[in-house]
Amino acid sequence: MNVLPDTSVVVDGRISERVDEGDFEGATILVPEAVVAELEAQANSGVEGGWDGLSELQRLAELADEGGIDLEYVGERPDAAEQGRASEGEIDALIRELATDHDATFVTSDVVQSEVAEAKGIEVEYLAPRTDEEEVGRLAVENYFDESTMSVHLRAGLEPKAKRGAVGEMTYQQIGDDVLDEETLREYAQEILDSAKESDEGFIELDEPGMSIVQFRDYRIAIAQPPFADAWEITAVRPIVKTDMDDYEHADALKDRLLDHQRGVLVAGSPGAGKSTFAQAVGEFLADNDFAVKTMEKPRDLQVGPEITQYTELGGEMAKTADSLLMVRPDYTIYDEVRKTDDFEVFADMRLAGVGMVGVVHATRAIDALQRLVGRVELGMIPQIVDTVVYIEAGEITKVYDVSTRVKVPEGLMEEDLARPVIVIEDFETGRPEYEIYTFNRQVVTVPLDESEREESGVSKLAKQEIEREIQSVARGRVEVDVQGQNRATVYVSDDDISYVIGKGGGRIDDIENRLGIDIDVRTLDERPQSASGASAGGAAGGGAGGAGEVVTPEITSRHVVIPTDGHAGETVEVQADGEYLFTATVGRGGDIQVSRGSAIAEELELAIDKERAITVVGA
Repeated sequence: MNVLPDTSVVVDGRISERVDEGDFEGATILVPEAVVAELEAQANSGVEGGWDGLSELQRLAELADEGGIDLEYVGERPDAAEQGRASEGEIDALIRELATDHDATFVTSDVVQSEVAEAKGIEVEYLAPRTDEEEVGRLAVENYFDESTMSVHLRAGLEPKAKRGAVGEMTYQQIGDDVLDEETLREYAQEILDSAKESDEGFIELDEPGMSIVQFRDYRIAIAQPPFADAWEITAVRPIVKTDMDDYEHADALKDRLLDHQRGVLVAGSPGAGKSTFAQAVGEFLADNDFAVKTMEKPRDLQVGPEITQYTELGGEMAKTADSLLMVRPDYTIYDEVRKTDDFEVFADMRLAGVGMVGVVHATRAIDALQRLVGRVELGMIPQIVDTVVYIEAGEITKVYDVSTRVKVPEGLMEEDLARPVIVIEDFETGRPEYEIYTFNRQVVTVPLDESEREESGVSKLAKQEIEREIQSVARGRVEVDVQGQNRATVYVSDDDISYVIGKGGGRIDDIENRLGIDIDVRTLDERPQSASGASAGGAAGGGAGGAGEVVTPEITSRHVVIPTDGHAGETVEVQADGEYLFTATVGRGGDIQVSRGSAIAEELELAIDKERAITVVGA
């Protein structure tokens, strides 16, 4: 008996299975070279099916060595042109011709291939793809779980470990004494991948060289292997609790808010805090109240009911998924998780298109969730994109913020002409404002309104920089600034500069105060308390390099650190911190030096600025 399989049944491992069952015992298995070429091409491209097929060929070779079958390779390897026309059926036609030439039973799991072969008078055995869920039992990795286990971590060369406990009180612990070897993990991985293919409760989310991610029933399983990882590793995660909205504090108020009209909600918290659990509770509550709800996930692991369709990346991009969803017209979309800039942009685009959005975001504080939007979207658009922030800790709601925009004078500033759009973040329960976000001299600052936090806020530092810049523009010598709260500062200048800085009748310092909205007291450097001057005063003196350098105040933007200079356009200069060399640069036509943030030079420069070291520009 001659048996000739095509690629579909070789990948499935169906031929060796039939041999083991006795159906093909003693048969001659004829493997087309075209099948080998196709499997090799898939394996080289990192497709898991290619590796599965090559493993099946090795198994058939072992069966032939044992005498159970005869194994032959037949036909010729297809050339590049034929392989290029594979999608047009060229390779399938070559395989069918070989079955005719060798009077072989043609075995396939491809229904189209089977119908064509039968129409051409070829003896065909069609093996339907295995999709019966009942054939897939309990996975080996499931044996490591108990009812309190959230995740299992298996690595070759180590004992198995797991995260166990109540939500928010998980501990990472060893759960076995036997060291796992690579062969065991390979077997586990193969079982997981095969089960995901065979069961309609499983699918492979990601299949790249070195990494596969599988969603199987309630489990999200990541399989890493060399060379991507330094050893075989399997991590399986599952939800251990399922909640509904009534299980949370503020549930009634949040329900009313969500039902009132489509909202933009960020669900924030640290990893494992219960963010996704809350998000799925929100999704099911909305679906139960006759809203059309969809999800955007990678991987898809939210445990939601069948009325909520779960979408993943389309063509490798969430932006394409969003375009498709806008055609579906959901009322709400659960986006799990919003991490990268592209994710925030997609979230914002869908929200501005009128879709209610619930995004899951990693953040260590509730306010940090909003700050992750800063620089990614226009500041004034943030309240239109996100109007509610829910912070989850240990499975409980610990903070809810209401986000809105008002035109007002920022807290701590004085002059009415300093009024501007301000994002106000209020405690949802009490209505008390807790933060303000606004633009302060072209830079975005987040100001805590709690007095205990305010001195540590970025606005004090920015105020100091702006005061230094203003005073330095009219002073000839060294300038030092002490900021006392949001609306007062003391400036110290040389004896020769004090009258010039104050101006006739105090007019010059009044102008500066009005521009900045801050009361400024001008004194001489000799009057500065020793404890306040300390290192910065000495550093500034050193930075001047005996009068050879220009003290400057760098400006940090979202993309650059900008160093202003006076009269150095086109020149090559040295930038120093407290007299120590940092780097050499050529000043641009506008008189500024721009250093891209994220570079090693920018990091060193920002560190010097944070430490309040005097930055000077010295002509080379």
